Amino acid sequence: MLEVDGAHGEGGGQLLRMAVALSAMTQTPVRIVRIRAGRPNPGLAAQHATAVKGLASLCGAKTSGLEVGSSTLEFQPGAIESGRYAFDVGTAGAVTLVLQAILPAAALAPAPVRVRLTGGTDVRWSPPIDYFTRVFLPLLRRIGVHVDIEVIRRGYYPRGGGIVEATIEPRSTWSPLLLGDPSDLRRVRGIAHVSNLADDIPKRMKHAAIRRLHGQEDVKIEERVYRGEEAIAQGGALVLWAESEETLLGSDSLAERGKPSERVGEEAARSLLTEIESRAALDVHAADQLLVYLARADGPSEISVREVSGHMETMIWLLPQFLPCRFKVVRDGPRSRVRVEPKA
Repeated sequence: MLEVDGAHGEGGGQLLRMAVALSAMTQTPVRIVRIRAGRPNPGLAAQHATAVKGLASLCGAKTSGLEVGSSTLEFQPGAIESGRYAFDVGTAGAVTLVLQAILPAAALAPAPVRVRLTGGTDVRWSPPIDYFTRVFLPLLRRIGVHVDIEVIRRGYYPRGGGIVEATIEPRSTWSPLLLGDPSDLRRVRGIAHVSNLADDIPKRMKHAAIRRLHGQEDVKIEERVYRGEEAIAQGGALVLWAESEETLLGSDSLAERGKPSERVGEEAARSLLTEIESRAALDVHAADQLLVYLARADGPSEISVREVSGHMETMIWLLPQFLPCRFKVVRDGPRSRVRVEPKA
């Protein structure tokens, strides 16, 4: 049984989720120790437990230590099976983080996998669902992973209650991603939304972002207000993405109590501009999430990123423990170039 130090590097939930996902993908039994040992609330949190339970259901795994607060987890996977699954995080834990863990394993099932998740759709420390559907999933499609997402209901901190349904199509081999220097941007798009809040808030987010993006061509941001059955509680977010011929760059900012709408717009726009100005092919968040796919693609991938984040460094450490792959990172001016070599 492979043992993984859950406190290595950034030592957070991503390391745990992806170690279990890789275990399912490769049918490698794993023991994860010191789970989130350096965090204020160490051990398994509810959303981590939901991700592990989801993966266990997918592959009929035997588990030990799968309780909230546990510092050690054992996961012994079987074969990945298709079918319909439903999981409830039980809090405002992020459904997008659970999906991050489930998708690469589900894509290796013999037939489509359909998953219904209940939890937070737009919460702190996680990708908002609009970033997931408008930036991450289109990038996945470029390497042959096809996922359809339907947002049934939005959910926010602290109640959660959002509902998302995903259909993951099977694909046994994935294509490499070869992204050189991106060409000039064609356009910037965005979605500013709130739920059960004043109608003028998305407009204020939008206009603040547009002012900050002055000089970028073809900027359009959609405004949305959700009511009634469309959302649980109050919340909102602004997600932006910049499109070039080759790739997408994304950014986001959450609406929170006491946070001016204009600040939401400015934060998302400033973050997007930082990515654009670096001339990177992928934004920082998309890059580390894609590595698990590139590490088992049917050829080498080459990408560039503004900076190698702590999450990315941790994935570069974790992936070779499960897959025959290697990484080469070279700093090139305002960005880093990353080469991913599967079967190395």
